[in-house]
Amino acid sequence: MKIVLDAGHGYTTPGKRSPDGMKEYEFNRETAAFIKHYLEKSKGITVHYAHEDERDVPLGERTRKSHALGADLYLSIHANAAGSGKWHEANGIETYVHTSKPKESLSLAEKVQHDLVKATQLKSRGVKTANFQVLRETKCPALLIECGFMTNQQEAALLRTEAFRKTCGESIAKSVLAHYKLKNESSSTILYKVQIGAFTDKKKAETLVKKLAKDGYDAFITKQT
Repeated sequence: MKIVLDAGHGYTTPGKRSPDGMKEYEFNRETAAFIKHYLEKSKGITVHYAHEDERDVPLGERTRKSHALGADLYLSIHANAAGSGKWHEANGIETYVHTSKPKESLSLAEKVQHDLVKATQLKSRGVKTANFQVLRETKCPALLIECGFMTNQQEAALLRTEAFRKTCGESIAKSVLAHYKLKNESSSTILYKVQIGAFTDKKKAETLVKKLAKDGYDAFITKQT
């Protein structure tokens, strides 16, 4: 099974940030990394990214990559926003499918929405439909998941944390595995985490991650304060 993960937007995308400066892409990419890490513990699954850290990949390019790979599922990860750039009371989680309500997408969306609300204890805003390009132009089942509002002060604080990102990522991954009746092979496996380096200079961290990626390691940056 081929799954494409799309961390929405990019580091430099204008406007996509919380009122206190957190870039949406920071949340999207790390949550996608947790999804990938969990899914790839299951046999028969390969996970590909539609996004890149170096640029905001155009939506058409993202969906074309999905087509070229022959993807079986497309998941777009986002943090929501409301209002005009200031703190807003809108809150909660919502999951989108295309307006045509494809049966497979809708069934999975309902599972993802239910499980993610349960895991995070945030308000459910329900499964909704939209004519978003990544939902409209993908040939496989596709979801766009909004994991809380970065314009809500309480939820923005959660979106900043590694713990919340991991909770979202693992919940989404578990929902996918359950929906497709796939087994996570790591339930009885002991894992040993290796950390290589910690930097105050983000560019040095990114350089190391790129080197590790070239060497075949699934490396990603987490921010600690």
